[in-house]
Amino acid sequence: MYQPVPASSQAPGLSQALAWLVGILFLTVSVLLFFLGRTPAWHGLVNNIAINFLAIMVEALPFMLIGALAGGLIEVFVPVAWIEKMFHRHRTRSVLLAGTMGLFFPVCECAIIPVVRRLLGKGIPLAAALTFLLAGPIVNVIVAFSTAVAYNYDWVVVAVRLGSGYCIAVCIGLLLGRWFNRDNGILPEWRNSGAASCGHQSCAHDRNNSGALADRVRHALGHACDDFFSVGFYLVIGAFIAALVRSITPMDIFSHLLANPEQAIVLMMIMAMLLNLCSEADAFIAASFRGVLPGSAQMAFMVLGPMLDVKLLLMYFSVFRKRLIIALSLSVFIVVLLWMIGLQTFFPALLL
Repeated sequence: MYQPVPASSQAPGLSQALAWLVGILFLTVSVLLFFLGRTPAWHGLVNNIAINFLAIMVEALPFMLIGALAGGLIEVFVPVAWIEKMFHRHRTRSVLLAGTMGLFFPVCECAIIPVVRRLLGKGIPLAAALTFLLAGPIVNVIVAFSTAVAYNYDWVVVAVRLGSGYCIAVCIGLLLGRWFNRDNGILPEWRNSGAASCGHQSCAHDRNNSGALADRVRHALGHACDDFFSVGFYLVIGAFIAALVRSITPMDIFSHLLANPEQAIVLMMIMAMLLNLCSEADAFIAASFRGVLPGSAQMAFMVLGPMLDVKLLLMYFSVFRKRLIIALSLSVFIVVLLWMIGLQTFFPALLL
């Protein structure tokens, strides 16, 4: 029978003291806003915050659930031997392959963390895991279709977005893979491959993959529940921060930046980090800036957001060590910035 993960193995990467502090602060601000919302002066703002928070959660939770279910299925049905065969022969090839995994696991950034956690538990190399983490929410068929719809089936925009996401993810995966490994990059509970990584004494998925299908499905659902609730803590906090930003930031403040692409790129990257949009919906927001902001700024918004935003940054603490999170955040921001400036400089016609 499935046994829940012990509390010690579910501990997030943040210290318990910091996790308690963040939770208490979140509850305090929520209660304060609740009472402020009953006053006429704050009623409109608090309503906007509440609506935006619910919109983000409703948008993210289904994909978060999909990712948790995918992670549980990977934990139970994907054997370590298959992971080793696919990813351990050559580091560069494993990174190139990981960049295309989103075509087979089409999840957005709201759902990517549970999948990556289970893949790491199965023994996937860190460089490949980082590449999939960054590329998966962009290089997938659902995002391609939503981007095509948002840009009136302009397939050049779709190709530039997916191609940029793939190339940037591969570059960062190869780069960070030279400096970090499973020992100094990820939390201890996700280092060991095989059945030991799941934290359940009764689970022996890789020792015996011929058990009853019903039992294995039950184990997969149990693992999915563990992932959903442990990562969901960070999603709620990130969604609340994003709701605050959406409610107090007017979207028309960027209208004067059409003639200054570099500033527009930087500001749209900051907005992408703060708004926490789903990668399967952010193209519609980016497309609303056509004729207002340069195409490179719109592309920066669509590429950086699925790789690095507030909720993702918080969820990274459930998998990675702080040093890796800092290196990942800085490298993603810098590489995306340089990539978009390069597109604006050398291929401006692609982004009209």
